[in-house]
Amino acid sequence: MKILKISGILICITGLFLNQSCMDEVHEPQLIFKFKLDSTQVRLDELGQPEPVPPGHAGQSPRFNGISAHYVEMTQSALTQVGGGEVVFINEETTAGGDKAIRFDKEVVVSDGGTFLSVPLEEVAPGTYEYLRVSLAYQNYDVDLLASGYNLTGTIASFVGYNTYISSFKVKDSTVSVNGNRLQGFWAFETGNSPVPVAVQSGQAPGTTVVNPLFATSPIPAGSCLVTGAFTSPFVITGNETEDIIITVSVSINKSFEWVEVNSNEIWEPLAGETVVDMGLRGLIPIVD
Repeated sequence: MKILKISGILICITGLFLNQSCMDEVHEPQLIFKFKLDSTQVRLDELGQPEPVPPGHAGQSPRFNGISAHYVEMTQSALTQVGGGEVVFINEETTAGGDKAIRFDKEVVVSDGGTFLSVPLEEVAPGTYEYLRVSLAYQNYDVDLLASGYNLTGTIASFVGYNTYISSFKVKDSTVSVNGNRLQGFWAFETGNSPVPVAVQSGQAPGTTVVNPLFATSPIPAGSCLVTGAFTSPFVITGNETEDIIITVSVSINKSFEWVEVNSNEIWEPLAGETVVDMGLRGLIPIVD
């Protein structure tokens, strides 16, 4: 039996030099994060309570083209302060635009169901985690609107991180150059090739809802988009994992695009003066697969 074992080792060593077949069999377990964008998930307010669209306003669930995050932290309890848990990711930041800001060109923008982060499990501290915090950074989505009698589709690029350094970005067909910092709520909009083409417009949203059910015990920094949600059951990492663990970050986009109504038909009519008041995501549920 010892001879067989030695022979196997020699075969494996030979394979390393020939085609690395043995190395190919070694897999380092990963902690994988994926986004799920759910228009049916409960719509929450900033305190984590269910919230309908308020009177005089209307909303729609946008159709996402892409989304990104710049900070991911797992926390042990409702008392764990921001930064006191297991921070598994921080996107690159820069002071090229003055104040510290997220580097948009380093963000990983993914579509619904896409993997936005993969971390070796051996780099994650063993422990029991009850909450997940994800700071959203960028959204790109399509919305319906009515203009000049036409039913149109518009595309919105929305920067919801605390501050973002942007060299340039593409809305739909058009590229916008910035070369500077933009605070949370900066957006750009275009209709693209439509019966009523609208040149790219940009602006600053007056508010961004950021859901944090731990507001009383673990507040988030002002101006951040650090959305917080509880695991469906406490998430345990033992340090002895041998297989990948996937965490699906289910985000509520339930009427997350909200405007002030003028014509009371629940159709966004920007030319009628229906101004957008909120582009914040409406809740987060981390699900361990």
